[in-house]
Amino acid sequence: MTVMWDDHGARFPVTVLQLENCQVTANIKTVRKDLSEYHAVQVAATDRPAKTATKQMLGHFKKAGVDPKRIVKEFPVTPDAHVPIGTTLSAVHFVPGQYVDVIANSLGKGFQGTMKKWNFKGLRASHGVSVSHRSAGAIGAHQDPGRVWPGKKMAGRLGGVRTTTQNLAVIRVDSALDLIFVRGCVPGIDDAHVMVRDAKKKMISVARVNHAKGDFDKLLPKGILGLPFPAGTKEMAKELPSVIEAPTHRRSPFLPIS
Repeated sequence: MTVMWDDHGARFPVTVLQLENCQVTANIKTVRKDLSEYHAVQVAATDRPAKTATKQMLGHFKKAGVDPKRIVKEFPVTPDAHVPIGTTLSAVHFVPGQYVDVIANSLGKGFQGTMKKWNFKGLRASHGVSVSHRSAGAIGAHQDPGRVWPGKKMAGRLGGVRTTTQNLAVIRVDSALDLIFVRGCVPGIDDAHVMVRDAKKKMISVARVNHAKGDFDKLLPKGILGLPFPAGTKEMAKELPSVIEAPTHRRSPFLPIS
């Protein structure tokens, strides 16, 4: 993580993400039971030595014509958005000003008590509580029901689970180094793999609603005229500036209130 300053001098935190040789390894098309079609693009990232990959995955990568990768994910797309196999994606696939969701495994915090795990306020710090200030308190319910209800919030292991941070704004992209600057923090340890997708709530859902209403000017966030279709490739990056930054939509704090 680092910090940036907007056009008005306001300081805000950003997280720097890097695309490590992301390449398309397959285009997926399946037919569901209701005869509808599912389309997806499979993307692999981060080269790995061939001796550390399984024979099955080595055959898969060889068929796609790419080097062995450490991570493989697929992203649902529309039928007209399939990308040729072997295409290398660039940071310009993400447009400054759009919103994304970042998915990764959260930090593992080990075995924690109820105050840290569930935000319990704890017991009283005086008058008869003795040395039980951070305990969970009673967990039963007398003779009836005579047991602990399933799902009771108790102490246990915290973190280390799949977590999604939603609606992070893309502030800057650097196609020379394949860097993406997103506003705010993301889950996971340093140098961990994360999955970045279009924001489901702030982009995809809003676009569907506005499309149904006929408000085609509101399909994309404010200030964005279009997204790379079907994908932002290395060839597309050569035609654009190496660093692209989104203008701030924040009102200047030095202007008088009207």
